[in-house]
Amino acid sequence: MKRVLSIATLYPNAHMPRFGTFVARQMEALAARGDWDVTVINPIGVPPLAVGRYAPLAKAAVTGGEQGVTVHRPRFTLIPAVGGPFNPAMIVKSVLPLAKRLHELAPFDLVDAQFFYPDGPAAARIASEFGLPLSIKARGADISLWGHKAYSAKKMRAAANQAAGLLSVSKALARDMEAIGLPGDKITIHYTGLDHSQFRPLGRNRSRQRLEQDFGIPAHGNLIASVGALIPRKGQHFVLRALAKLPNTRLALVGTGPDQSMLEELARELDVTDRVHFLGSLDHAAIPVVVSASSAMVLPSATEGLANAWVEALACGTPLVITDAGGAREVVAQPLAGRIVERNADAIANGVREVLAAGYGPEEVSALSAGFSWDANAAALASYYDRICAS
Repeated sequence: MKRVLSIATLYPNAHMPRFGTFVARQMEALAARGDWDVTVINPIGVPPLAVGRYAPLAKAAVTGGEQGVTVHRPRFTLIPAVGGPFNPAMIVKSVLPLAKRLHELAPFDLVDAQFFYPDGPAAARIASEFGLPLSIKARGADISLWGHKAYSAKKMRAAANQAAGLLSVSKALARDMEAIGLPGDKITIHYTGLDHSQFRPLGRNRSRQRLEQDFGIPAHGNLIASVGALIPRKGQHFVLRALAKLPNTRLALVGTGPDQSMLEELARELDVTDRVHFLGSLDHAAIPVVVSASSAMVLPSATEGLANAWVEALACGTPLVITDAGGAREVVAQPLAGRIVERNADAIANGVREVLAAGYGPEEVSALSAGFSWDANAAALASYYDRICAS
């Protein structure tokens, strides 16, 4: 059995169980195949004085076996707000001694990074130390944000030039990678996976009744959902402004983040407070209920790779109203999947109206997600790993 060492700052932990769950599902699905042994090092950044919001994060830096994957969580020194240029080196300082011990006990065949920055340059240093092939995966914000900062872009290009292969979650993101100087001939498209036993149509009426029971969201009228971190890039404020133009419609907002106070204040200004339901960070099992209950999933992101929330919504039979970000056109390839709209309230409201009027059948919409599964994702990843190890 071949062995991969994956460096992943984006990975769930006890304090943030929903953080990077798609990375965990990917690596768990790979491990379940039995042809690759998977070790993840999930470095957790904590300032020298771990107080306030960093205290519970420091306590989450524990090691253990999780769904067939061995996960190590060493702490690295994080300098809040200004530490970006130094994070790869800080991660190497923390991770390299551990990686050497693990490599001596049972040698790895490949070093892998699950995010392009800071994971990629850190993994590049470790792969170089061990003389192993390197793979780096791009997911979206790593390219749209870090790829446009001079100090990080330089490190990303050096790591990409060293790598035996690169992964991208969409064709659109692969074009963005090339645009910042990453070698296009090394890029393989690797679409996300999906648990179809969990994300499937649960019945709109039945799900509405459950939301009324669990969250007090009235079961009458139209319901739309927006699933994503409450951050500027996701653009939930556009959804609130669109809601003001959609009478007899409610909005279920799933997610947490720094924009929450602003969004709550905006809801008051727009006089839609009684129609907006802030549900916070939900257990993954509750999200299919929210999405199945909704007539549309609305997410006007400024940038994306290929959002898992898009695919999960389709699997639940719920069409999308999203912006032309990242791989949007690879998911919304026909009207049945929803609408791609401009990033403004009027366009979003019109997109929602069109989807509501179309009344697409949940089972028909769900069928569009058939090509996404964690088994297919893992099989593609194993084949890609085999190929770059043999090159």
